Amino acid sequence: MSEDWRRSPLKRLQVGAIAALGYPLIAALGRTLRWRVEGLHHLDGIRASGRQPVMAFWHGRILPATFYFRRRGIVVITSENFDGEWIARIIERFGYGTARGSTSRGGRRAMLQLVRDMQQGKPAGFTLDGPRGPAGIAQPGAIWLARTTGNPVLPFHLEASRHWSLRTWDRTQIPRPFSTVALVVGEPMSVPAEASDGELERWRVELEIRLRALERRALALVGRS
Repeated sequence: MSEDWRRSPLKRLQVGAIAALGYPLIAALGRTLRWRVEGLHHLDGIRASGRQPVMAFWHGRILPATFYFRRRGIVVITSENFDGEWIARIIERFGYGTARGSTSRGGRRAMLQLVRDMQQGKPAGFTLDGPRGPAGIAQPGAIWLARTTGNPVLPFHLEASRHWSLRTWDRTQIPRPFSTVALVVGEPMSVPAEASDGELERWRVELEIRLRALERRALALVGRS
């Protein structure tokens, strides 16, 4: 759906209604979850060094990630379409910043906004295979941002012990109430400023490899390996 949704009073009403319902529902669910966390010291270490993380994870884990990392001032890219608008309104209530754009529309503008935000001391968040996949294939944006800003990529993965999976391209995972969610944070990846565009592919592949290892560890922590 294009930006034309803004011209429709009904669509504007729907955006407001979805956001108004979505925030309290996610917040209520999140408060019931139990957490098993490994590797959070990597995040603390980045901040202690005076840098900020380019936090990188798969789109299908966006709901538990949104709740766990709330109120940290993380800036994320959200699409300019109908879905992107209500998503932006929900995550902003959780304390996130938004840079508007996507791989198909406004992407360059959004990336430059992330560069400016990181220069001002804000962390960034990337759903690596978003907004439309293919699932489990990392787009190069996080690697490019790390090279441009000098901040490291921080990969992480989440898995719930009990959950629903939506019939979407990314199989979005919604933890069931009172389930345990494993969060595994990996070692930071620093991308050299002198790396050429061609060399970024090696770092992109390495990021995928690390995320798969984090997924295996998270599954083991919740007994689903």
